[in-house]
Amino acid sequence: MSLQTILRQVFGFDAFRGPQQAIVDHVVAGGDALVLMPTGGGKSLCYQIPAIARQQAGHGTTIVVSPLIALMHDQVGALHEAGVEAAFLNSSLSSEQAAQVERRLLRGELTLLYAAPERVTTPRFLAQLDSLAERGQVALFAIDEAHCVSQWGHDFRPEYRALTVLHERYPAVPRMALTATADALTRADIVERLQLEKARQFVSSFDRPNIRYTIVEKKDATTQLLRFIEREHEGDAGIVYCQSRRKVEDIAQTLCDAGLKALPYHAGLDQAVRQANQDRFLREEGLVMVATIAFGMGIDKPDVRFVAHLDMPKNIEGYYQETGRAGRDGAAADAWMAYGLQDVVNQRRMIDESPAGEEFKQVMREKLDALLALAEATDCRRVRLLGYFGEKSEPCGNCDNCLNPPAVWDGTDAARKLLSTIYRVQQMSSISFGSGHIMDILRGKDTEKVKQYGHETLSTFGLGAEFSEAQLRGVLRQLIAIGAVAVDGQAFNTLQLTEGSRAVLKGEVTVQLRESVSTPATKRSRRAGVTAPAAVNLGVDDQVRFINLKAWRAEVAREHNLPAYVIFHDATLAEIARRGPQTLDDLQGISGIGEKKLQAYGEAVLRVVSLSNQ
Repeated sequence: MSLQTILRQVFGFDAFRGPQQAIVDHVVAGGDALVLMPTGGGKSLCYQIPAIARQQAGHGTTIVVSPLIALMHDQVGALHEAGVEAAFLNSSLSSEQAAQVERRLLRGELTLLYAAPERVTTPRFLAQLDSLAERGQVALFAIDEAHCVSQWGHDFRPEYRALTVLHERYPAVPRMALTATADALTRADIVERLQLEKARQFVSSFDRPNIRYTIVEKKDATTQLLRFIEREHEGDAGIVYCQSRRKVEDIAQTLCDAGLKALPYHAGLDQAVRQANQDRFLREEGLVMVATIAFGMGIDKPDVRFVAHLDMPKNIEGYYQETGRAGRDGAAADAWMAYGLQDVVNQRRMIDESPAGEEFKQVMREKLDALLALAEATDCRRVRLLGYFGEKSEPCGNCDNCLNPPAVWDGTDAARKLLSTIYRVQQMSSISFGSGHIMDILRGKDTEKVKQYGHETLSTFGLGAEFSEAQLRGVLRQLIAIGAVAVDGQAFNTLQLTEGSRAVLKGEVTVQLRESVSTPATKRSRRAGVTAPAAVNLGVDDQVRFINLKAWRAEVAREHNLPAYVIFHDATLAEIARRGPQTLDDLQGISGIGEKKLQAYGEAVLRVVSLSNQ
């Protein structure tokens, strides 16, 4: 069977997207590959089609290394729906179920087997691979979420390091490593750790043009979030990221109190609760998951309409990976973040206080600096984001800065006055103080604390009375971002001058800042009564068919214990609704309907369409 035939008959697609064809050709021919492709770009097909092709050519089973139980379950479910023999080995199986899968593996009955990295490297599993390899029955190793192997990546997992055994033990078996995000440093680390020096690298564009990036100054973050969801995403599925478990719980409760369907997810919850909440999120519509970064890797839900950050991530890779969970169906989606001075302070402190070596800390500081620069940017967010991954682009016309260019002011004078105040306070009192007190002195506020230390006598007292607190906070964020001010986490987050302070004090460095604004963005028009972006352009009769098809799909998904999108994507249902097919032949050629799905669901789909027409 040709690759094109597999694509069409098994998966129901007429054409490969982007570099998929080149990747598949290379791997089917036995080449190693490193694949960087954005979330929603179709990475899974890049190893699933070679797995089918190589098995048909007599090369045996493909082993897919995946770190996530939920993803394994849904991917195997999706393959079964497409008529492909696949299974997984993970802790959700009983010993008898696991033994049954192993027997099927050794008998050569599986096209793909999904397993966690810690299982793949056990003596028992390696012995089974030895048995298969001796018969030439290991077709391919596909290592998903490959950034987990890198200490520089945003989701380092030590068990991935042990995967070098695959190349050492089975040098004749082709390997491919796949990830949605990796900067040049992480990429080099993946190559070195997995011994992929001879692998061909396929790097797709990192651009997700359907995602609108917005970063707002944090004032009352919870209220800002509520306003954002209510104004722009009422009834939509979304993910809200918070840094702490407590905050996750609080925000989830706040959203529920506001009448939204929200669930918490963090590592402190019981495993059964976490699993139940994740399953609900994948299977129900319009749910908001409030989570720490413990949630999300491998989440394949196509209709997530927004990802919000209430706390700043550690680096751009994390931010890109997390925001990339929105809009996987290609329809418009939002990446929204509230960011403030405390975020900068907290992230700096976490790096400085970590037990890691100085080299690692320095890399982490540089990665944080890049994210700070993105947050403070007054030009196109997308240009900045893609530039970080080495990709040149033009202003997108769709981020907050492009749509509403911010007013900019020269904060150099304010920056010098702030630094002078920090210096003079330190000189006078021999101890350091936090940002609030420093700003009070500069603005000439006669507080109890100012009087207690006699700081109203300082030459800088009241020297910055013309600046608002919001303006000075913005200046301070920039000074911390460029390393001109340090925050001492060991001493109550007090402010310290650094080597970098000198250049600002001398006027050698200018500080450009965006104006602090409180006016909310105008409400985006929402399409009343439309159940999904895929159905936007459908007529009234088509809409009825679409709604009925969705209801039918939900029933099937429940019966199969799978998310609805595994049965059919919204786009497939919308096309069926538009065409109004009357025969099985009419269903041929609709994207997402392969032969197995046509056999399994064709008659039922036609019945739903027929009833909708009455």
